[in-house]
Amino acid sequence: MKSKVLITGADGFIGSHLVELLLKEGFSIKAFCLYNSQGSWGWIDTLSDEIKSNIEVYLGDIRDYQSVLGAVKGCEYVFHLASLIAIPYSYKAPQSYVETNIIGTLNVLNAVKEVDIERLIHTSTSETYGTAQYVPIDENHPLVGQSPYAATKIAADQLALSYWRSFDSPITVLRPFNTYGPRQSDRAVIPTIISQIALGKNKLSLGSTSPTRDFNFVEDTCKAFLEVAKSNLTIGKTINVASNFEISISETALLISEIMNKEVEINLDKKRLRPKNSEVERLYGDNTLIKKITNWEPNYGGFQGFKKGLKITIDWFSSPENLKFYSPNSYKI
Repeated sequence: MKSKVLITGADGFIGSHLVELLLKEGFSIKAFCLYNSQGSWGWIDTLSDEIKSNIEVYLGDIRDYQSVLGAVKGCEYVFHLASLIAIPYSYKAPQSYVETNIIGTLNVLNAVKEVDIERLIHTSTSETYGTAQYVPIDENHPLVGQSPYAATKIAADQLALSYWRSFDSPITVLRPFNTYGPRQSDRAVIPTIISQIALGKNKLSLGSTSPTRDFNFVEDTCKAFLEVAKSNLTIGKTINVASNFEISISETALLISEIMNKEVEINLDKKRLRPKNSEVERLYGDNTLIKKITNWEPNYGGFQGFKKGLKITIDWFSSPENLKFYSPNSYKI
């Protein structure tokens, strides 16, 4: 009998890729998507009819406990990805981030406590570390909330770990560094660069280009979810998912333009800048722990792996049927 898994945030970028991977791995999938009046299932709508016919879509709201409890019932594994993630919008609407990222996580934790499940994998973010105080950043690095978004994720992570300590809930906190790939929102820097070039712009509008990031291709991130769920050694732990490779935003933009064979000029767009003390200047992760206690290895690590992942991402964004979802002319928060 197939193990049944619930994926919250299944309608999002990483969530929709995780749906595909876990379905291929033989799991029975319940995809928790945000209820809306348009009846949209987010990126699930773009998946093949075969995939959609083999998953159960559950429409609800992570902020509503009864909705979450109904989703968790009957499942053995829960992958909790539902979250508000756009950092700029967290400056404008911090309460919504508290309600979704903290209260939403509390709802999942209480539902899991009430329903007997095998594992809960809670999704964190490298933004919880703030600007690196040392590199590579391991799981013992101090947590610094440099944005309201990061602060809510720190709170959610600590809540999750408190339920493991207090109630012996089988929880792992998975902390991916910057994930990129097909379907990512153009609020993120790599889709912003690719979509602007693909839509004919040779003067790129970007925010700060000096910060460095440790980018992870979405396939590697999703495989980390799977491998962490397989291992009992991961229970009660916070685990980085990182490629052990660091590159600046400006270098990333030039690499993308080289792959796309376009000459570009980078212009500073002040609307895209974070407040001075909120910018995370450096993220470079240590993936020693996940490689030690699971079978995970990044297939897109290092410079060459990054180029390989970028080429796949560029090909996806450059397709007219996908490019129509993106616009180079307006800054989205």
